[in-house]
Amino acid sequence: MKTTKNYFYQYQHIAIFLRALGHGGVGRTMLNLAAGLAQKGHKIDLVLGRCQGRYLEDIPSGIEIFDLSVRSPYQALKTLPYIPKYSGALIKILFTQIPHWILGAIPGLSRYLVRNSPDVLISALGYPNLVAILAREAAQVDTSIIVTTRTNLSLEIKNAPRRRIRAKAEVARRFYPLAEAVVAVSNGVADDLAEIAELPRDNITTIYNPTVTPDLLAKAKHPVGHAWFQSGEPPVILAAGRFKPQKDFFTLIRGFARVRQSVSAKLIIIGEGKLRPQLEVFIRRLGIASEVDLPGFVANPYSYMSRSDVFVLSSTWEGLPNVLIEALACGCPVISTDCPSGAAEILANGQYGPLVPVGDEDALAQAMIDCLNSPIPEENLIQRGQEFSVERACDQYLKLIENIHNKN
Repeated sequence: MKTTKNYFYQYQHIAIFLRALGHGGVGRTMLNLAAGLAQKGHKIDLVLGRCQGRYLEDIPSGIEIFDLSVRSPYQALKTLPYIPKYSGALIKILFTQIPHWILGAIPGLSRYLVRNSPDVLISALGYPNLVAILAREAAQVDTSIIVTTRTNLSLEIKNAPRRRIRAKAEVARRFYPLAEAVVAVSNGVADDLAEIAELPRDNITTIYNPTVTPDLLAKAKHPVGHAWFQSGEPPVILAAGRFKPQKDFFTLIRGFARVRQSVSAKLIIIGEGKLRPQLEVFIRRLGIASEVDLPGFVANPYSYMSRSDVFVLSSTWEGLPNVLIEALACGCPVISTDCPSGAAEILANGQYGPLVPVGDEDALAQAMIDCLNSPIPEENLIQRGQEFSVERACDQYLKLIENIHNKN
């Protein structure tokens, strides 16, 4: 019987497939995974639908980049003769909705698989997962596929007006069983996926995001130029995320307005998005414009986290909120809505920070006041954050790959 060490030397060519390396959490965590696996000596390819995004400059040397340069979803039509069993399903996806452009990556990814023969391909998100499965089918290679899901699919579908989002459940139901493994970023995401896509729960593996890195901890110590972190300023409450309904920053702002009735404090919300104008008007209408700042995208949010007095996640749903983990790792006391999914798992059902009902501004305000007055010790928070390290996630992925190998 081969030892685990010998097995890992044999199974060292791992490809990671993403749409791009944008500023969202998926790009960041998958790049963390790629870097962590590369540091362990494995050959890592990063295959991108389009070679673009803020994190391109962060790719470590030694990781090879493959740009599929997808132009249109209809490039997928070139693959139809090679996937006769699934051509009808693909045509339906392409022509009964506004298709996602990443579907056009199927022929390019198929060529990559034929030419480079990775042992394993890890993909992230619904339609990239479909692309990975169909590309392997067209290529007729032995590459093992690990698909990963990162959000509460039922709530994403419920709150999405676009038909292609609503179709993700059918995509998962029909195609995920063709992968060698399905990974969810939290138990809540796994439970939801099993129910909505009618997949056996035992066939879904939970691996938390590879979030905490040595680089994150080093950046947390960098100086912050924001004036509100100067000595003598009131305590700072921090939030971060895209300005979209899911993050429910309106409830956070209403809660903060209540906090200001009894406690001197400032609120900073890092991020950008389409709701910025509405948020700015709302802040002015509440009369707290001098106490709330929306600085936009911040390249190093960790320096903000390490100096803030409280971090708040006000989301209506999540998969596994990385920002909550990052704040813990920086030693910042945290508050979260008890949203599906992930927050309660990160905070161990309130042990490492209070959980409040979704949309409850009064409960959120009281939690902010309580955290300002009686924060959890910093060392406890930092220790909890380390439970979500890149090292741990890489070991779990490698163990999963080993299990796949032993079954084949």
